[in-house]
Amino acid sequence: MKKDIEIPQVEGVYVAVVNEYNDVYNTQDWNAYIINDKDVDLEMVIIVTSGFSESKTTSVFRKRLDKLPKKSYAKIELIQEDLFALNNTFKVSFFEGNSMFDKTYLFRKNTINLKALQPIPLMDVKGVLVK
Repeated sequence: MKKDIEIPQVEGVYVAVVNEYNDVYNTQDWNAYIINDKDVDLEMVIIVTSGFSESKTTSVFRKRLDKLPKKSYAKIELIQEDLFALNNTFKVSFFEGNSMFDKTYLFRKNTINLKALQPIPLMDVKGVLVK
């Protein structure tokens, strides 16, 4: 029976952490985004985030998006800079058509920083990207 279970590979869906200006508080904030670079909509997107190290673990944050349209992105959460010293995981599950997809995106400790910024697909900004 195990051989009959098909686990499809996730492609075209990314998680990025972007450093951007907050007009309300006049601060530079780090925000996490989910990016759908596919040509199809994603449905029932569930994102579970947490941070960890050998000695510390953060609380778990959950977010649900009913739909993430094709070639679009959505903000997941604000991330405090103190958390960059931890490994940060984003577990993403979604439906594409009748198939369920699941992938864990990992930002290793200290990899989110201003020196690691690169162009982010669809967003026209720079940030740290995990594919």
